[in-house]
Amino acid sequence: MWLALVARAASAGVVTKGPLSNATITGYGISGGQMGPQIGMTTTDANGKFSMPIGTYAGPVMLQVSGGAYKDEATGSSMGMAAGDVMTAVMPSVVSGANSNGIQVTPVTAMAQVRAQSMTGGMTDTNIAAANAAMGSYVIVNDILHVQPMNPLTTGSGTGASQDARNYGMTLAAMSQYAKTLNMSISSAMVTAMMNDASDGVMDGRKGVSQISMSMGGMMGTSMMSATAGTNGLATAMTDFMGSAANASGVTAADMTVLTQKLAKSNGHI
Repeated sequence: MWLALVARAASAGVVTKGPLSNATITGYGISGGQMGPQIGMTTTDANGKFSMPIGTYAGPVMLQVSGGAYKDEATGSSMGMAAGDVMTAVMPSVVSGANSNGIQVTPVTAMAQVRAQSMTGGMTDTNIAAANAAMGSYVIVNDILHVQPMNPLTTGSGTGASQDARNYGMTLAAMSQYAKTLNMSISSAMVTAMMNDASDGVMDGRKGVSQISMSMGGMMGTSMMSATAGTNGLATAMTDFMGSAANASGVTAADMTVLTQKLAKSNGHI
């Protein structure tokens, strides 16, 4: 998914957890490494598109997306983002009056945002750049803020797509597939769990020393996150999704061997 953040202008963009319609996008300045004042707000259209002016603000920016509805990759169902679930992205300092176009907001950028926030000093330019690069390395995407993920629900979308775009799109689909495997009623809860897992820099089912509790939705209550959810669990889910009827992209398991093997063998360190 991609969006554009602008100053004194409007520019088109898209937010995706599946294209996210009627979602609220809020921009925040960052001060002292922490989320600061609101600098802009807008709503996505039926296709996840939006534009958001940010006035004359200059400095690092955090974007937060909440609400809205999306087509879940693994189930094909329309789902609303659960209350309390958000997706975020952080970008290093923008220049007042300058356009910053093509910025992606995805579950992966959200994982990078919470990682930067948890680093010493918080969301400084240096930490933002390091966290975004580290998450990109983890899922083998060169630039998580600017590469547009392939949509695996679109027929033939893998044809001509870069490997970065394939890796990105299949990583998002794998999170959806993993949620389906666990019978989560709303897959955005998996995004929240993955964000919590990434915050301390190790994908091990824990946030610091505490095991992560995941909301299963409905009457299902909660479940504890597996220690291998973000490593072998994600690799297995990715392979399962690629072999399913939901995958319309044309991308096969053989096309994704490098990433699935990397995740399967990972020690979880971002």
